[in-house]
Amino acid sequence: MTDVQTPVRTASGPGISPAINPVTSLAYAAYERIRDRLIMLDIRPGEPINDGRLAESLGFGRTPVREALKRLETDHLVVSYPRRGTFATAVDVTELGAISDLRQQLEPFAANRAASAATEPMRAELRAMAERVRRLDATGEDRSTLMRLDMSVHRMIYQATGNKHLEDVLIRYDNLATRIWCLVVDKLPDLASHICEHAQLLDAIADGDAERAERLTREHIDSFATEVRRVL
Repeated sequence: MTDVQTPVRTASGPGISPAINPVTSLAYAAYERIRDRLIMLDIRPGEPINDGRLAESLGFGRTPVREALKRLETDHLVVSYPRRGTFATAVDVTELGAISDLRQQLEPFAANRAASAATEPMRAELRAMAERVRRLDATGEDRSTLMRLDMSVHRMIYQATGNKHLEDVLIRYDNLATRIWCLVVDKLPDLASHICEHAQLLDAIADGDAERAERLTREHIDSFATEVRRVL
């Protein structure tokens, strides 16, 4: 996940070329950086969040960080209490079933849609990612890098659907699932092999095999839930 994002553009009025809104752009960049820390549990569940210290550590002003925290609250990654402050939300493993139920419905559909709708440049990116994933066993990547790669794979598939609304919903639930995974990741013996399962899925989507992509996605979600429950 990169720290620098494409600036968000806003229209300035009829007949006027869009212009970069620096406040919106910085707020989105801050949102991505803080979201990454929350998902990876670098900001621990339940930890208080001081916007001033966080802004200083990230190199942003307080205004973009405050805007980012508002958005993260809608993502259920932070929670604010009057007169108490803002905190990272707890990771509740009992929510795994509910999250898995939603993913079981939405992610196979997204894989099917991606296989049908992906552009040719996107199919090339999917194939390149599949090759990268296949080489994982030989790279000896640390667990943090593997988790970030797993998120990148999922986001690439969501983007390939061409449906921004579907993409946004799936990212939100994948973030929550990844936080649960991060909580137990040290107990998983072979994380790389689990992520390597994505190679066949990426191939199926790139090849336009919608039925196979849908089936592989459903199997992968089941595997994730089973692995997490096994080590709890």
